[in-house]
Amino acid sequence: MSTPPRERTLEGLCLKATPLGEQDRLLLLLTEEEGLLKLAASGARKPRSSLAAAGALTLIKAQVARGRSLDRLRQAQVIRSYSRLGEQLELLAAGQWLLELARLLIAEAEPLPGALALLLHRLGQLEELRSAPAEVQRLEALATAVQGGVQLLQLAGLGLPMNTDLNGGGDLVPPIGNWEWRCSLLPADGFCSGRQSGAVLMLNASELALLQRLLRPQLPRKRDGELMGPERVWLHLQELLQIWCREHLGRSPKALTLLRQDWPASAQRQNG
Repeated sequence: MSTPPRERTLEGLCLKATPLGEQDRLLLLLTEEEGLLKLAASGARKPRSSLAAAGALTLIKAQVARGRSLDRLRQAQVIRSYSRLGEQLELLAAGQWLLELARLLIAEAEPLPGALALLLHRLGQLEELRSAPAEVQRLEALATAVQGGVQLLQLAGLGLPMNTDLNGGGDLVPPIGNWEWRCSLLPADGFCSGRQSGAVLMLNASELALLQRLLRPQLPRKRDGELMGPERVWLHLQELLQIWCREHLGRSPKALTLLRQDWPASAQRQNG
């Protein structure tokens, strides 16, 4: 990528904000033009600083000056803040899980077209859940994170090969209604029909069918608007994504780890 100009204006989502020195802040922005961008925000930790509002989960219009080792944020206008997700732990965990995944997938100065728009869309969906009943909120947040994760991996060229059967290379078509059928996940390669040695996780036909629908724009729903799939199935799909990320990225996002300790128990009570 060519050297950026001395001064430029960018729109970006702050994925992470950490202290830098005594009064400054280090920001990690996701931009459409430049991919991930690290910025030093001088004095941003001062209460009256004009840069104080530039923190994690905010979409900002940034005036950036090129520096020797680190670019600097000169001015910031907050376009939209998603910080109120922090009022509900499930929503915050789902949002942070997606931001973590983006940090793993996208390199500095290497744009990933469509990633910023996808993240903003998913964060907006999570915000809309703030007034939902607790059980609905938890399930919808989990499903939003899973679908967003599937789509981010696809954008980055690391998508799950969920439509191809490693047994022969044909289409992987789940036989809905056959409760004995299974397909196996081989983390390095993809999916095989049947129970395979070396598999770390298996899906039944309904779970695979649900996974295959997650590349569509909207979450899969029944005619009455209720989300398809019980909570335990969405947890199973999220576990699959964690395994896939560890295999292909070396590590996986951690934001949902603590919440999973409670989710399986509640899912068993509701669906067991």
